[in-house]
Amino acid sequence: MVFIAVFALVAGVVCGRFVFPENVIRLFTDNSDYVLYLLMFSVGISVGMNKSVFKKIRQYHVKIFLIPIGIIAGTIVGGFVCSLVLRDKLNDSMAVVSGLGWYSLSGVLVTSMINARMGTIAFLSSLLREILSFLTIPWIARHFNHYTAIAPAAATSEDTTLPMLMKYTSEEVVVLAVFNGVACSVMVPVLTKFLYDLFSALY
Repeated sequence: MVFIAVFALVAGVVCGRFVFPENVIRLFTDNSDYVLYLLMFSVGISVGMNKSVFKKIRQYHVKIFLIPIGIIAGTIVGGFVCSLVLRDKLNDSMAVVSGLGWYSLSGVLVTSMINARMGTIAFLSSLLREILSFLTIPWIARHFNHYTAIAPAAATSEDTTLPMLMKYTSEEVVVLAVFNGVACSVMVPVLTKFLYDLFSALY
């Protein structure tokens, strides 16, 4: 499934760039949300059939927030390390990593806040995170545990990387992955501006 996902991505890039005319591309892009809605509907049916999943969520209470909090904290630490290694401005690095895999939003946000160069880096950083999630989720689920497999996906765990999590984890983890994706997605615009302004003021 990993190779199929990567092949589909590469094939889409090639078709979008060289094969399909603009009207066909617009047809796909304008209706991509409906494909996502269909996926979410099928996930909802699968989850709804398993009543024990909701019992588990009620047992978690505030613990359900531990996954998105851990992912965000780890991402910030990673951004700090990258800033030191690449000798880039800390505020710029924080803005870049705050995309949490949501490349379509992070690129625009960072471009408007900083410049087009950093916006492009933010876009590519989040896109690469998504691609690496496809490659690493099966390995992480196999060698660590199913909950840990949500970490690389970050904000994408509610949509694009959800099929991978469905295949290699459990329905209980899928529910937590959807919640994590929603939580991370909500935090992206807030976190990007907050961290950029905070580290701009400090440094």
